[in-house]
Amino acid sequence: MKGNVIVGQSGGPTAVINASLAGVINAAQKNGAGKIYGMHYGIEGFLNEDIIDISDYITCASDLSLLKRTPSAFLGSCRYKLPPIEGNEALYDRMFAIMEKYNIEYFLYIGGNDSMDTIKMLSDYAALKDKPQKFMGVPKTIDNDLPLTDHTPGYGSAAKYIATAMKEIIRDNESFGASKPIVCIVEIMGRHAGWLTAAAALSKGPDCSGPDLIYLPEVPFDLDVFMEKVKQLAEKKRSVVIAVSEGVRLADGRFVCELGNASDYVDAFGHRQLSGCASFLANKVTEATGLKSRAIEFSTLQRCATHLASRVDIDEATNVGYVACEAAMQGHTGMMIIIQVVSREPYLVSYNKYDIHEIANVERKVPRDWITNDGTYVSEKYLEYARPLIIGTILPYYAGGLPRHLTLDNKSR
Repeated sequence: MKGNVIVGQSGGPTAVINASLAGVINAAQKNGAGKIYGMHYGIEGFLNEDIIDISDYITCASDLSLLKRTPSAFLGSCRYKLPPIEGNEALYDRMFAIMEKYNIEYFLYIGGNDSMDTIKMLSDYAALKDKPQKFMGVPKTIDNDLPLTDHTPGYGSAAKYIATAMKEIIRDNESFGASKPIVCIVEIMGRHAGWLTAAAALSKGPDCSGPDLIYLPEVPFDLDVFMEKVKQLAEKKRSVVIAVSEGVRLADGRFVCELGNASDYVDAFGHRQLSGCASFLANKVTEATGLKSRAIEFSTLQRCATHLASRVDIDEATNVGYVACEAAMQGHTGMMIIIQVVSREPYLVSYNKYDIHEIANVERKVPRDWITNDGTYVSEKYLEYARPLIIGTILPYYAGGLPRHLTLDNKSR
C-alpha cells in the first residue's frame, strides 16, 4: 500500500469542483493509496490541522455520483495566500510536519491562479529540503484565466448558466416596452478577463437575438460612448439588453463600479470586491434618457448552478482530478493538469501535465482579435471555442422536488 493522499479545495467554488474531488478520490482508491484525507477549508484548514477522513463521508459509488451533483466546495474553501518561503521557513516546516504526522505522500489542491501558487510554493520547499511528498494542481475556475490549458473545469457550466439566463432575460425584457424601450444591464463576473461575460453571446440563436452589447475588461470602457450607443439602440428597439463584466475599467484604470457605491473589502490576495457596475450604469441610463432601466447581477449564481451543469464540464472536471492524483502517485510533482483540445468538431480532448511555475500567478485573457464591434461584442472564433464546452446535462437526484446534495453535516441519506 502506498502513502496517504490529501486533497483540498480553494478559491471560489464552481458547479463542478466536487466532480474533480470525486476524480481524485476514485484515482486514489484505484491506485492503492492508504487513507484519503480532506483539508477542511483548504490550506487554511490544513494549517489548523482541520483534516477529515473522507472515508467517513464517502463510502460507495453512489456517494461519488451524488458528490458530482453537489454545488459549492464539499470540503470547504478558503482564500489564503502562503507567504514567501524566505523568512517563513518555520511555517513551511510546520506544514511538512503535519504531512509527516498523517503519513501524507500525495498533496493535491483544486483551484485557480492563486491556488496554483500554493502548489508551486510547497513543491519548491519540498525540492529545497529534499522532502518526498508529491504536489499536484487540479485546475478549477469559472474565470477560465489559467494559462496553457485550453480551458478550465468550471467555465463550461458557468458559460451554460450565463447563456441560459441571458436567453430568459432577453425573452422577459422583450415582453414589455410597448410605449418606451426598457434597458436591462446584466453584470457578470470577471475581474481582469472577460471569458464569462463573453458567454452571453452564446444565447444568440434562431430563437433569441442575443445581447445588444457585450463589454469585457480587456477593452477600456468609455462612459460617454456607452451612453451614446444605448441612446441609438433605444431609438430602434423596444428592448435593450447589455452584458457587462464586473471588472470593466475606464482608460485611467478605475473600475466602473468604483464610480458608484463600491465595496472597500480586499481579500488576502489583494483583490477588491467588485460589485455594482450594472446598478451604476442603469442609474446613469435612466438619468440621461428617462428610460426605465434595471440591473441584474448574477453574482454567485453563475458558479453554483450545478442543476444546469454541462456534462462535458463535469466529465472533464472528474478526469483532471483523476489524472492529477494518478500522476502524483506515479511520482510526478510541481505540476498542474491541462486540457488539450484535439478536435473541436467532433469534440475530443487529451490531458497532460505542465510545470506549475509556468502557470501560477499568470492570467490569460480573451484574445483581442476575438473582441469585435469596437469592443462591444465577441467574434465567431469565440463561439466556436466555447460551444462544445456547454454541451450535455447531468440530471440532479431529487428529493421532495428539489435537488439532493452531499454535505459534511448531513450525507443526505
